[in-house]
Amino acid sequence: MATQSKPGENGFNYGDYLLWPEEERWELIDGVPYNMTPAPSRRHQEILAALTASFYRFLEEQECRVYMAPFDVRLPEGKEREDKIRTVVQPDLVVVCDPGKLDDKGCIGAPDLVLEITSPSTARKDLKEKLALYERQGVREYWIVHPTDETVMVFRLNARSRYGRPDIFAKEDTVPVGILPDFSIVLEKIFKK
Repeated sequence: MATQSKPGENGFNYGDYLLWPEEERWELIDGVPYNMTPAPSRRHQEILAALTASFYRFLEEQECRVYMAPFDVRLPEGKEREDKIRTVVQPDLVVVCDPGKLDDKGCIGAPDLVLEITSPSTARKDLKEKLALYERQGVREYWIVHPTDETVMVFRLNARSRYGRPDIFAKEDTVPVGILPDFSIVLEKIFKK
């Protein structure tokens, strides 16, 4: 368990993370560990499966790839050694268009798109810590899916490398995927029960 380990002076890092029990899911944001248990709800998993299938079908013949959690995304702050990276997240879904960022452990560096399906226990982290993290790291699109009210917030980096106000979509809308110009998601298909 992560909290039984002793952090270094800068908090925990990827080297520590690799020593934690495999049956536990954790994320590190700036050296601070976040427990990812219990498992997501059935509704969360249905929405994630539908989104992953949609992205996968579209990307099948393209260079970009889609991955769903658990999938480690290591986000270095500079040129630190890999085991010293202090941020390792497991977004619900990522799209990576640069094959040079992929290895057998996951992704190192910012994915092109990150999607989180929020819940009451993760909403604060998704809307505060992760929003700031993904903006700072240069994630081009950050989607926050709200299963309860069946809405999607899409943050896109602007010309100043900042997230502006999000575009908000409801169940009856179609969401254009900014990083994939010929692709959009029909939310009625995603939120069907």
